[in-house]
Amino acid sequence: MKQNIGILNSMIRIVCGLTMLAMLTAKYTRRPYRGSYVFMMILASMKVAEGILRYCPVTDMIKQGSELKDMDLDDLSKEGSAINPS
Repeated sequence: MKQNIGILNSMIRIVCGLTMLAMLTAKYTRRPYRGSYVFMMILASMKVAEGILRYCPVTDMIKQGSELKDMDLDDLSKEGSAINPS
């Protein structure tokens, strides 16, 4: 897993993630029957983990998608290719 976000971006993710996690934990203690708070806490903890690891899967997918879009499709349309052009 290669790091794909910068140090400033990772610090922002950690701070925002911890802030959201603290806020949602406080709200969850008042209304524990709300399932949406648990889901949002999971998303906030994912932001903290992305900041610590300095790897964002969404950024990686967007980067791979742009590389795929820039690829030369003439090479892929040759006979024997696994891609069906029709």
